[in-house]
Amino acid sequence: MGKTETIKERAIYVYLPSHDMVKRWKELAKKQGTSISKFVIEHVESSLRQQGYESGFISRAELMKRLRELEEENASLKKENRMLKLALEKLDDELRSYRAKPFVIEDYRGMRGLEKKLVEVLKRRRFVRGEELLELLSVNPLDIELTKAVYQQLKVLEAYGLVKALPEGWRWLG
Repeated sequence: MGKTETIKERAIYVYLPSHDMVKRWKELAKKQGTSISKFVIEHVESSLRQQGYESGFISRAELMKRLRELEEENASLKKENRMLKLALEKLDDELRSYRAKPFVIEDYRGMRGLEKKLVEVLKRRRFVRGEELLELLSVNPLDIELTKAVYQQLKVLEAYGLVKALPEGWRWLG
């Protein structure tokens, strides 16, 4: 088999839809410094890989489908996350109110549990202003019942000599 016979066996003819397309492909091949044959081979092979005809590659259509699915899942998870955060905030508020009740009731009889976070903040900061303390405890100063409960707990801590009330705030002594 001669050289021209093998070339003919490897040759295919492609008829492009317009002379402009032929001209554009040849110009692009020239810019890349390659022959028109190599240019076409590289781009056809690249396209075949992208379309998933070779293992390890995922087609553009499949990637777009996966992207849409992931975007939908992401939106759903964001919505669920917002709802869970709201539910958690509501439960935290209810728990704070529940724990504050013994300190709000004037003639309460029984044991009162101090808010652990209150003691941790005071220990860590050593000194805290009143409004700053409420902020650190996530207590809305307009929530009179919770604010009163925090100050009642501070009075209990002061009675035991663990904190000292100062005009500008509270100092941890414990």
